[in-house]
Amino acid sequence: MTFLKRDLYPEVARTDRHTLVFDTDSKRLYVELELAHSDTAVGGTVDYHAATMDIADYLSQGGQTAGHRELLRLLRTLFEENSDHTERTDETLSAASTYDKFRIWENSHDCF
Repeated sequence: MTFLKRDLYPEVARTDRHTLVFDTDSKRLYVELELAHSDTAVGGTVDYHAATMDIADYLSQGGQTAGHRELLRLLRTLFEENSDHTERTDETLSAASTYDKFRIWENSHDCF
């Protein structure tokens, strides 16, 4: 099993950690949360719990953390790159379609 991971914000101290994870086997993309819980009753020890969350659920949580902002930035970057490619593809297809229509029109007039 291979996981591609990217921290959603730099870890300043060993506290809660949010990581974007892509599981290459299952083709699943999600956010992994590693949550720190301090227990003052047990001498201030810190306990860590891991959980996974769907990207949509993560983004719809209340509050906007540095992790939310970084994930949104990554998504915008991804779609900005694709929108440039899509526009070029649409322009190319439009030009090809226009050329084909012209050829059909030209050939139909050659018959007379």
